[in-house]
Amino acid sequence: MSDPLAKIKKKLQTEIDALERELSVELPKEIAVARAHGDLSENAEYKFAKERQGYVNAKIHHLKKRMGDLGMLNLTNIPRDRTGYGSRVVVVDVQRSVEVEYKLVSSEEADVEKGLISTTSPIGRALLNRKVGDEVQVATPAGNKEFEVVRLVTIHEDD
Repeated sequence: MSDPLAKIKKKLQTEIDALERELSVELPKEIAVARAHGDLSENAEYKFAKERQGYVNAKIHHLKKRMGDLGMLNLTNIPRDRTGYGSRVVVVDVQRSVEVEYKLVSSEEADVEKGLISTTSPIGRALLNRKVGDEVQVATPAGNKEFEVVRLVTIHEDD
């Protein structure tokens, strides 16, 4: 099985690289220019650059932590008989008698329009570790929903 997380890791690394460049090259230049304007107590450019510097630092820290979390994810530990990351699950919306297919993905891959839902979303969390035949109740922003799992293809079967 190829590493389905490689694309996510590459995207995160690209973002980290861009932010590190901004932090080490662009922001120091902006701060130097703002300092040259004189009085720092009422210097909006200086305040903005310093605030941006703090934000970029925090964002880099968050992205590096996320990379570490993804690096620790062992896809072979994902269950073969229940839903988990990468599973395609078909559910019936019990109230509307409508079949819906979802693929459980990471938050970076989520795209509701394409049926890609994050394992951290309300529906994604409710569908984790479910088997065919399980009924699931989910509190969503649109109200409570009730689903029944009718089909499941795990990441191990989906090629």
